[in-house]
Amino acid sequence: MSDLVSPLDHVRAALLAVVLCTVLAAGLPPARAQAPDARQAVEAQFRDWLVQTVWLDAQKRGVSRETFDRAFAAITLDWDLPELQIPGRPAAPGEQKQAEFQSPGRYFAEAQLASLTKTGSGLLKRWESILVAIEQLYGVPREIVVAIWGRESHFGRVAPRHQALRVLSTQAFLGRRGALYYPELLAALVILEEDHLPGETLLSSWAGAMGQPQLLPSKFLRFAVDGDGDGRRDIWRSVPDALASIANYLREHGWRPGQGWGIEVHVPASVSCTLEGPRQGRPAREWARLGITRVGGAALPPESRNTTAFLLMPAGRLGPSFLVSENFYVLKQYNESDLYALFIGHLADRLRGASALTGHWSPLDLMKRSDIWAMQKRLQAEGYDVGKVDGLVGFATRTAIGQWQARGQRQETCFPDAALIEAFR
Repeated sequence: MSDLVSPLDHVRAALLAVVLCTVLAAGLPPARAQAPDARQAVEAQFRDWLVQTVWLDAQKRGVSRETFDRAFAAITLDWDLPELQIPGRPAAPGEQKQAEFQSPGRYFAEAQLASLTKTGSGLLKRWESILVAIEQLYGVPREIVVAIWGRESHFGRVAPRHQALRVLSTQAFLGRRGALYYPELLAALVILEEDHLPGETLLSSWAGAMGQPQLLPSKFLRFAVDGDGDGRRDIWRSVPDALASIANYLREHGWRPGQGWGIEVHVPASVSCTLEGPRQGRPAREWARLGITRVGGAALPPESRNTTAFLLMPAGRLGPSFLVSENFYVLKQYNESDLYALFIGHLADRLRGASALTGHWSPLDLMKRSDIWAMQKRLQAEGYDVGKVDGLVGFATRTAIGQWQARGQRQETCFPDAALIEAFR
C-alpha cells in the first residue's frame, strides 16, 4: 500500500508551497487563500498529480489510458466536501454530531422504523421471487437483505448525488484521510475498466459509498454480483444486483444460515454490565443460569441453549439489552457500529411482524467526541482496556467504564454521562 500513497505527502507539501506563494504574491493573508488564483494553482497541482501519480498506479492495475482519460476529462476538485485539508483554511472542528455518538435512542426513532417497515413489507412482496432465489443461493434471510437496502438508501429511493470519481480523487488529494481514499480511487478506475460502466453512472455519497447498497469501490470489486444476469454489476439501477450484492457481502463475511441475529432480553441487576461484548461469549444456557430471560420473563428459546451468545448493552444500563449471535457481528462488518447492526436486526424482525423494542432508552447527556476521547485516555492511563482511543463509546469503553465504576463502588451503568466526563477532567 505504501507505494501507492507515499507520493501524497510530497504533493501536499508542494501544494501548500504553491498556494502560499500565490497568496503572498497577491498580498493576501493565508485565511483568504480561497482567491481564484489560489484555487487555480491547486487545480493545476491536482491535474499534475492525476497524470504523474494516479495514472502510473492505475496502469499497474490494468486500467487503459482511454478509460483513464475519459474518466478524468472533466473532473475538478470538489471544494465543498467535508474533511478536506485546504491550505490557508483553518481546520474544521471534528466533533461528531451523529445520533449514535450522542444518544443511542435517537438512532431508533419510531417514525423512521415504522416508515421503513411499511415500505419494506411492500417491497418484500414485490421482489419476492428474486429475494427467495437470493436467500436460497446465499443463505441470508430476505428480511435482513431488505433491511440493509432500506437503511442504506431507503430502498434505492435516495439516490447518491456525487460523482464517485470526483469525491474519491478530491479526498485522496486534499482529504484528511487521503491514504484511505487513494486505493478506493484506483478501485473505482478498475470498475470503469472491468464493468464498462460510464463514469457518470458511478454516483456516491460524499464519502464515496456507491449505489443502492452503498459499497465503497474496493468492496464493489470483491462482493458486488450480477443478480439479474445481464452481464453487469449495476448496483445503481438494478434492484436484483443491489440485493444480491448485499447478500453476497454478508455470506462472504461469515453469515451462518439458519441462525438469527439476536433477541432482546432482561438482564437482572445481579448480572454485571461489564460482561458485555464479543470477547465474552458463552453458551446461552449459561446466560439463562445467570437469570437472563427474554423481555417479558419468558425463558430463552430451547434451540439456542447450546449456541454461543454475547451480551449487548449499547447504552449500558441506560437502554435495552440483547443476547446476540455471531451473525450480529457479521452485520457489523457492513458498518462498524453496534447500533447499525442492531437497527438492521430489529428492522428485519419488524418486517417479519415483530413489535417495537420493549426496553426504554434513558435520556442521555450530550457529550462531545473530544470529551469521550479524553476520558478514554485517562481510563487507559489507569490500566483499563478501552479498545481504540477514538472518542466513540464502543463495547470496550463501556466495559471499562463499568469496571472503573465498580472499583470506586459507584453504581455500574457502563455508559458515560456529564458527571463522569467531569470526573476525568
